[in-house]
Amino acid sequence: MARSRTRSSAAKGQSGNAKERNAAVLHRTRDPRPSSFKPRPTPASLLAQATTFLHTSQPDDALPLALRALALSQPDPSSPTPKALPALNLLAEINLELGDADEARTYFLQAASLDPDGTTPEADGGGAEKFLWLAQLSEEGGHDSVHWFEKGAEILRRDTSTLLDESLLLEKRKKLAGALCGIIELYMTDLSWDPSAEPTCESLITEALLICPSSPEPLQTLASIRISQQRIPEAKSALGGSMQLWRNLPPEHTSVPDFPTRISLVRLLMEVALEDEALEVLERLVGEDDGSVEAWYLGGWCLYLSGVAKRDDPRNGGDENEGEWKALWVESRDWLQNALKLYEMVGYEDERLREHAVELVGEIGGVVGDIGGVVVEGDEGDEELGMGEEGWESEGEDGEEGDDDDNDDDEMHDV
Repeated sequence: MARSRTRSSAAKGQSGNAKERNAAVLHRTRDPRPSSFKPRPTPASLLAQATTFLHTSQPDDALPLALRALALSQPDPSSPTPKALPALNLLAEINLELGDADEARTYFLQAASLDPDGTTPEADGGGAEKFLWLAQLSEEGGHDSVHWFEKGAEILRRDTSTLLDESLLLEKRKKLAGALCGIIELYMTDLSWDPSAEPTCESLITEALLICPSSPEPLQTLASIRISQQRIPEAKSALGGSMQLWRNLPPEHTSVPDFPTRISLVRLLMEVALEDEALEVLERLVGEDDGSVEAWYLGGWCLYLSGVAKRDDPRNGGDENEGEWKALWVESRDWLQNALKLYEMVGYEDERLREHAVELVGEIGGVVGDIGGVVVEGDEGDEELGMGEEGWESEGEDGEEGDDDDNDDDEMHDV
């Protein structure tokens, strides 16, 4: 019995020692840091925060986070490393949002030097995107822009030849088609003097249409080429095909072209006298964003031209016809007045647009008086702009378009 009691006492003693040892272990492993402790930020976490700020229209808050991420990724600026690619790309995008194109170009150039062939995985900051941006941000334009577009296109061709994921493949093909259309635009503007311009455009548009026949942009670019060649019926057919791909889709659908691309579409439609289709696009645009000066201006001009066409059509006549075309002019004036009000509110910078809008409002007021609204008074001494019914062609010939056209070309290829 004594032995049994001794074993029982020993077991109790061992059990007590084990509890003490476990408590000691738990005590040693308890986190000694205060509850307010925050882990040291990493480049990835900083870039994630910066991206969130950028996507919520807070680039000023995104900038310091991205700069800190760059400093952590590349402690020694004199020793560039591919690890800095994500930060460099994001800093470029932030500066674009802040309106500093020069600084954005500097960061994209640094990224391009670290990934000259675009072989770094996109998740690590590689790929074609930086080259496509450099094409649009080039100070030299012309052949320098073509060089960067071709660089991006080469990478996208390589990517599309190996991808199996259908959705990702379609996205890459759209970007490739967009890059090819970007090169075409350069050969139709900056490089129109080049003897190889026309055959180059034909070759590139054929490739773009084969690569992505479901994208509206190649068809729209084809129409632009055909207009320059005075092949108007073919241009109208291409424009109709481009619109048909998205006209019945909701605004948020990925197949609907972006705002600047549709503004360019409106100009092309007006150039081939498809005012009804142009107005259809414009009404949708101002429904999505009623703060676009150019959309309101083009709508006013389009309605003015529709009124002119109805007035001058020999098949129409009588008081009923006069009422119809004057009603179009009254509506035109409403759109133009909206454009002029917005112009002043936002400090828009396109004097040619303002002068033409004032000119049209004055002409309309001289015919219909104050019917339907208050006439905006303009400067009687304004020079004739040559932008009336025939003004589009003369504008294209001298190559001078409003500042907003240039801005539209820059956003158009964010692929």
